[in-house]
Amino acid sequence: MTISTRKRVLGGLVAASMFVALAGCASAPTDTESSAAAGGDVVEGFLPCMVSDAGGFDDKSFNQLGYEGLERAADELGVEFKTVQSDSESDFAPNLTNLVDQGCTMIITVGFALASAAGESALANPDIEYVSIDDVVDNDFDGETDAPNIKPIVFDTAQAAFLAGYAAASYSTAGKVGTFGGMNFPTVSIFMDGFAQGVAYYNEANGANVEVLGWDSAAQDGVFTGGFVANQDAINAAQGLVDQGVDVLLPVGGPIYQSAASVIRDSGRDIALIGVDADVFETDPTVADLLLTSIRKLIDVGVEDAVLAAGIGEFDPAPFVGTLENGGVGLAPFHDFESKVSPDLQAELDEIAAGIIDGSIPVTSYLAG
Repeated sequence: MTISTRKRVLGGLVAASMFVALAGCASAPTDTESSAAAGGDVVEGFLPCMVSDAGGFDDKSFNQLGYEGLERAADELGVEFKTVQSDSESDFAPNLTNLVDQGCTMIITVGFALASAAGESALANPDIEYVSIDDVVDNDFDGETDAPNIKPIVFDTAQAAFLAGYAAASYSTAGKVGTFGGMNFPTVSIFMDGFAQGVAYYNEANGANVEVLGWDSAAQDGVFTGGFVANQDAINAAQGLVDQGVDVLLPVGGPIYQSAASVIRDSGRDIALIGVDADVFETDPTVADLLLTSIRKLIDVGVEDAVLAAGIGEFDPAPFVGTLENGGVGLAPFHDFESKVSPDLQAELDEIAAGIIDGSIPVTSYLAG
């Protein structure tokens, strides 16, 4: 992909940080049925639609979560919905045009990579409502979303990743944990950097020296596969970290965790896997036995909330930033690893989470206020 220039990425960082101050303008996603949707009349002709990023709707991760949120909302509203899958960046603009031509009244774009195409489509179609998952859509870098008909839904996953890093360091007996990503986009590196911060906090609090391989916090760079496909590049990245002796592995980038899982199984060693976006224990039982935990962001609930509101004529373009405090991000249960982690770990994580929420434990990210 070519999201193309460093200016695009850095501009996105500046814009996103400016949006944090607006996070309180939008209500947090909730796991309960929308009372508004239950009592409101559905807008005549309402047709919500979605464009995936590369990886597809069966990625067991963020594309799938977006699809599930759309499906639930459409079912509750009693309306049809349309989706179109992107296999590469060249599909983004044509896919959006396709949905516009099919009469979609709301279009949800899943992923940072779609921001440029989404912004152009929204400006060209002011009567259509857009939801941008994982990007604020500020392609002109002026600190504001490019069009008033776009609702950004973004997640400060560094906070939940911090907890995962602490848990990984606590679990590790090798004293080495690893991470790798699909591409060095802010929405990917935010997991890796938060993870490294959590490991560092564990070391400081416990007089330990657990190493993080695959991410350099100072350089803000690390090991990346160059895409979001479970392929040989993802296998090579995972293998390189396993060969260095890590016993916990965090892959960030949709289905690339599947490559990491295959490397772990082939290694014959006890290496724990950490999932991202969804609770991968639930979305992909084939790797459940490997999962220490998952770093969750409630993409499905955020999408469902936005579609339900738009469906009764209450579309709210105010940006939403998911945090530990509002429940937009969090750590999944330890599931099968419950008996394998320290009996004190959950209490320690609860205390750390409270410190992150009250600000006494700082977690830095491009979305941090």
